[in-house]
Amino acid sequence: MNLSRHRSFFHFFCWIVLYFFWILVFQKRSFTISRTATVEFCYLIFIAGNFYLNVYYSIPKYLYQRKYLKYGVLFISGILLAAILRVPLANYLNAHYFLVNNPQPSTSAIFIASFTNIFIWTSIITSAKLVIDHFRFQENLSVIQQEKSKTELELLNAQMNPHFLFNSINTIYGQIDKSNSTARSMILTFSDLLRYQLSHGNHEKIPIEKELDYVKNYVSLQRARMDESISVNLFIDENLCGLSIAPLLFICFIENAFKYVGNAHLHKNIIEISFSRKGEFLSFKCFNTKDQLSLKRIEKTRIGIDNTKRRLTLHYPNKHDLRIINLERFYEVELTIELNEMEVHYN
Repeated sequence: MNLSRHRSFFHFFCWIVLYFFWILVFQKRSFTISRTATVEFCYLIFIAGNFYLNVYYSIPKYLYQRKYLKYGVLFISGILLAAILRVPLANYLNAHYFLVNNPQPSTSAIFIASFTNIFIWTSIITSAKLVIDHFRFQENLSVIQQEKSKTELELLNAQMNPHFLFNSINTIYGQIDKSNSTARSMILTFSDLLRYQLSHGNHEKIPIEKELDYVKNYVSLQRARMDESISVNLFIDENLCGLSIAPLLFICFIENAFKYVGNAHLHKNIIEISFSRKGEFLSFKCFNTKDQLSLKRIEKTRIGIDNTKRRLTLHYPNKHDLRIINLERFYEVELTIELNEMEVHYN
């Protein structure tokens, strides 16, 4: 993914800068530059290993879950293991390259120096990462609150009275002949969709099951008006449960798929929507065939997609990847969100 590639490049750049910083700071006259570079490179490997152990495993699994004792034990254990592994490496380098035919440092001295250096630098770098993430979280939280207040105000100003709206729907439902079960079912589905938007649309997080039920209802409503030349497929992974997510993140893309699917009868048109879980990621895909007329209409409507991109940036900064493929015969959206950004909800 592009997001992962950019993040890997940034991390690589930071480690290179830190590596050369160590060489400049810890270079001694009695040491050759090659010896300093080798020693610092060895430290870099073990410090980086402990850093990523903390950032991608220990901190999310234990520190953020307030399991402080388990986190502390794992933090020290990682550094102990790194210091132990560095001892034979340092002994080998000293005996064959740096201190040939000279007195060798004791194993205990190498271990103490290794443990101290790895502990200090792992603590500094990990703490810096936590501080940066905290400030980013506070900044994004502030922006989300502002956007939420603005949206709520706009809804209050522009929205018709919900009671009047639902009463009108009920009136229309009552006027439809009972023998027309399709129309009556569509009115009920539409009512559920509208109720969901009014009740949950301005929430910060909702159970993902509710969001998926909303998608099912919307697809069901759209299927009823599609002709036989359009095939509609919806797949939802059974593993997607017990999670919370920002509401209405996917509906813009699904609406566009039904809106811009090709109308030509010369070939079969397809809409395919899928939600799946791949390891630590929620994967959403939406595919639809299209024709030249659809292409022209798509280019004129970007507001919904731009708004969705903005909401993804606010709710999942650096934790999502959105790719849109717009070719002559089909339009495809691929959205991936890291699951560790989602909160587990309780029934």
